[in-house]
Amino acid sequence: MRKLFGTDGIRGVTGTELTPEMALRLGRAIGAFFGLGSRVLVGRDVRAGGDMILSAVVSGLLAEGVKIYNAGLIPTPALQFAVREHSYDGGVMVTASHNPPEYNGIKVIDSSGVEVSREDEAIIEDYYFKGHGSRLEWRSLVDSPEVRVGLIEDYVNAIVMQVDRDEIAKHRFKVVVDCANSVSTLTTPLLLRRLGAKVISLNCHLDPEFPGREPEPTPQTLSEASSLVLSSKADIGVGHDGDADRAIMIDDKGQVHWGDRSGTLLAVHASYKWRELPRRVYTGVSSSILIEEYLKQHNITVVWTPVGSVTIARTIMNEGGAIAGFEENGGYIHVPHQYVRDGAMKLALTLDMMASLREKLSDIFAKLPVYYTLKTKIKASREEALCAVEAVKEYYSNYRMITIDGVKVFGEDFWLLVRPSGTEPIIRIMGEAKSREEISRIIDHISKFIVTKCMRGSML
Repeated sequence: MRKLFGTDGIRGVTGTELTPEMALRLGRAIGAFFGLGSRVLVGRDVRAGGDMILSAVVSGLLAEGVKIYNAGLIPTPALQFAVREHSYDGGVMVTASHNPPEYNGIKVIDSSGVEVSREDEAIIEDYYFKGHGSRLEWRSLVDSPEVRVGLIEDYVNAIVMQVDRDEIAKHRFKVVVDCANSVSTLTTPLLLRRLGAKVISLNCHLDPEFPGREPEPTPQTLSEASSLVLSSKADIGVGHDGDADRAIMIDDKGQVHWGDRSGTLLAVHASYKWRELPRRVYTGVSSSILIEEYLKQHNITVVWTPVGSVTIARTIMNEGGAIAGFEENGGYIHVPHQYVRDGAMKLALTLDMMASLREKLSDIFAKLPVYYTLKTKIKASREEALCAVEAVKEYYSNYRMITIDGVKVFGEDFWLLVRPSGTEPIIRIMGEAKSREEISRIIDHISKFIVTKCMRGSML
């Protein structure tokens, strides 16, 4: 079966894999999906070639008689909020999120503000591979794109309404913000000023070459932000990805925390503030088992899903709601706000938690069980990645496993996940244990085992 969509949208290297010709054809397929006369909001992040790709997509949409509204440079969650709030029929966001700078991508959003379902992805793919193209009368093609303004202000206002602005402002939090040289610079500093915080910005000028750091927020890429938190005596730091739908938190001691740790704490906070929500959270298999260990103390059930915010969001919607959905990569879905991961919303909710508890962020994180996390990746074709998953299943055949997305193995004092990436030609390997030495040994051993068993590739 031919596929275009990965874990979250369509990705490719700009100009060679994701070309203007491909984007035009995609635009026609997306336009056929939404239908003649539909109203679609479009936007993009700061990546090189983004305007080229967006223009090609828009041309395809216009050729199918779609009415276009252009939001310009905008974070993905801000565009998603606008699609739902202003009753558009859909949206298209040109972004490659956390991928390296040479990548670009396309996300298709339905009227709910959530990325289209897997079933709808298949419909768009079918239009694309069949080379769909309408031959409309010229009168159907008279509309030109309209520029929309004020969407970012609307989005920031909506986030402020979700938290106790006055209580947060009393604390006059000092916040280090690493914007990754992309579109979070348009929203997060503005949001923090609205919340009465002092902003210390890093990489908050727009630059398509991402000179400050890679657009994926990790402990390695956020080392400069971590140091700045310490040197400036900030209360908290935050690092966004390229389209600002994710946020990784840095505490007052400069410790960078993965998203499943922060998500666990925020879910508990939200469960007491929004008591009407069902007492369950949804998270991908890449998240830590500490979630179950900690949340059961608060009578909150954990539902495991395949990796990907689209899957998590759609599962929450289909199963009647939740407190939250989150991922270890920093994505957090605050259900009372919108059913999509939202980096700025996550930051505001973290400040709300700190203000409510009147505790330092490092002290709040200290309440969680201690596990040590390690991640790596191996260059691999799809076939090699699938081979790796099967080899790991066989190797750990006597252990408890979850196999809904790759394979997650549970040992007595560790867990290990091996899965094909949905956006890059790599195998992702991650795990946790009670000691750094133990998880380092396990990850090193299984990585070498995979390379020997399934490929001639090399560690990245």
